[in-house]
Amino acid sequence: MALSRFFVLQVLHDGPAHGYDIARAVERTTNGCCSPSEGALYPTLRDFEQGGYVISETEVVSGRERRVYTLTDKGREAFQVGLGAWMDATTALTETGRAAKVRSGVGEDCKC
Repeated sequence: MALSRFFVLQVLHDGPAHGYDIARAVERTTNGCCSPSEGALYPTLRDFEQGGYVISETEVVSGRERRVYTLTDKGREAFQVGLGAWMDATTALTETGRAAKVRSGVGEDCKC
């Protein structure tokens, strides 16, 4: 699972949100390393919806419509699988000492 997609699931795991809030929460969570654009975020949300990982509802707030996305049970399961995979990867990097080398250059080549 791509890291940016994982962070979208992570944000929605914390609770329902609309696109703008998801993008800002991903940015905060990653300390600015991953800042999904609308051109990347909304296709991801559509893919998740088509795959049964999220559902969406239209809300009207201050006279404006917005779509609010909520994880399904399948989405929560996918998040748990992704979390396990990233934890395994982190452990592997830490055990080999590579994480320390990468941490010294954090922010230089941050890609999401």
